[in-house]
Amino acid sequence: MRRRPRRRPTPSTALSWTALIVLLVITVFPFLWMLRTAFTANSDIFSGSMSLVPPDPTAINFSRVLGLATPEEAAAAGGSGQNVDFFLYLRNSLVFTGVVVTCQVGFSALAAYAFSRLRFTGRDVIFTVFLAGMMVPPIFAVLPNFVLMRNLGWIDTFAGLVAPYLLMTPFAIFFLRQFFLGIPREIEEAALLDGAGRFRVLTRIILPMASGPMATLAIIQAVTAWNEYLWPQLVGRDPSVRLLNVAVATFAQSSPSTSPDWSGLMAAASLQVVPMLLLLIVFGRKIVDSLGFSGVK
Repeated sequence: MRRRPRRRPTPSTALSWTALIVLLVITVFPFLWMLRTAFTANSDIFSGSMSLVPPDPTAINFSRVLGLATPEEAAAAGGSGQNVDFFLYLRNSLVFTGVVVTCQVGFSALAAYAFSRLRFTGRDVIFTVFLAGMMVPPIFAVLPNFVLMRNLGWIDTFAGLVAPYLLMTPFAIFFLRQFFLGIPREIEEAALLDGAGRFRVLTRIILPMASGPMATLAIIQAVTAWNEYLWPQLVGRDPSVRLLNVAVATFAQSSPSTSPDWSGLMAAASLQVVPMLLLLIVFGRKIVDSLGFSGVK
């Protein structure tokens, strides 16, 4: 069989690949430098070496962040002697993220189905007003929500942490509604003629067909919830409900010296990234598939 001659890359293709590689290096380099700092003792950080490989790699920073090192060992490594109750704060962040993602995806799917399939008076007007909420900066709702949580006695509780994120977001509803509109109505009408109710149609037909966008939305909401800082900092300062983001910031401020504990801070930040990195590795393909999905056949 005769092989087809390979096409020579055009200047535009070469330029595109060059730009892509440059952007990839710019994106990955801070993460690599964070790992480099995490495996370097504080006393060696400003030694002048610019290599990505630490001159004398050590895991003491991870040990003291996880609470496995004694204050003497931490001080010997140039640390502040402080540690992070990592597994407690990791559990709190996982619970917070799991509750927020489950509720937002579930409630947003119900609202998106109503806006895309049900007919009721003022549907389009309500949807337009609801979408206008996307133009309101979230910072405007922080003070009213804080006053409400304080009046309810939900400060330093998981209820106060998740309450503002529990129901739905305009973006999530808009995202799912656009996909639901692309599903042929004939499939739904056939199920209704067979005696299925609206809720059964949603759970047995619509949602399985929308598994890709649902997974994409879940990943987006998980990353957003995992990175939340301002609201958990205000409402969840007690160690029993403190999230990992807040704990890392508290650890950075706990150094008695004028210079932050860079090695310990980078070790804590590296560990904090791992859950979301694993999530994107396992389910990242769903994002690509759903973005390339153009309809249901």
